[in-house]
Amino acid sequence: MMDFKIKLKEYQEIVNKELEKYIKDKNCYEKILNESVEYSLMAGGKRLRPILVLDTYKLFKDDYENVIPYAIALEMVHNFSLIHDDLPEIDNDDFRHGVPTNHKKFNHATALLAGDALFNQAYIVLSEDLKKEPVQELLVRKIRSFNEFSKAVDRMIAGEYLDTELENKQIEKELLKYIHENKTGALLKLSVRMGAILAGASEEDLEKLSCFADKIGLAFQIKDDILSEEGDEKITGKPVGNDRELNKCTYVSFYGLDGAKKELTKIINEALELLNEYGDKAEFLRGLTIYIRDREK
Repeated sequence: MMDFKIKLKEYQEIVNKELEKYIKDKNCYEKILNESVEYSLMAGGKRLRPILVLDTYKLFKDDYENVIPYAIALEMVHNFSLIHDDLPEIDNDDFRHGVPTNHKKFNHATALLAGDALFNQAYIVLSEDLKKEPVQELLVRKIRSFNEFSKAVDRMIAGEYLDTELENKQIEKELLKYIHENKTGALLKLSVRMGAILAGASEEDLEKLSCFADKIGLAFQIKDDILSEEGDEKITGKPVGNDRELNKCTYVSFYGLDGAKKELTKIINEALELLNEYGDKAEFLRGLTIYIRDREK
């Protein structure tokens, strides 16, 4: 039986090693900008999104090395979003992963541009991979993945906008769900869909796995909201209670803490059920689903 924690660490090491390849030279005029990019990109993190790309791909094929550029580009975009999230105009956070956020370590302008640099680098990584693809069938899958990548980033930005714009406002349950399906769920869903598309999964499998991804994306956000309310700052590495202070629309503010926990359990169980037909091949994805429910940061 697979040891989930060991496998997770193996995946994280693969992703970190690949990310190191994109660290830019600091012997140049813009060396501080490059340091700022590296500071956030290599700060650690769970690397769940690239890992989801790789492991979903492995449900159907073993040569996951072929899709690493897509996993890496996704992690770059995720880190771009974190840098911008932490800025005073959005979440105004001073710490992430237990260290000062990018704009606190460097300055506001540098952090803004470091996020922009990561955002653009993601598209460079994808376009470089597309440029060298000689196989027509695989090229079609990669172009489809590129298209889905672009649309998911668009949805993430829309979700971030609504999350910021609707502070201090009462909203309906449907709008809360819509915000977080985009803000958090869009990239997690993309992770699963890209892995399946690049592996040549059937449309039926793609639909089932998309449903699974919707569930874990929502679960991830609910857990984030719970940790923001009652997490341990020494473990989460960022302030607790910040969402409440900003009067943000969260699952805790909508359902209450106990209600949010019940909703989390329900959605996690639904996600696990969707993996049943994939048998042992989905063992890591099952572990990852439980990890999302039980994580402390």
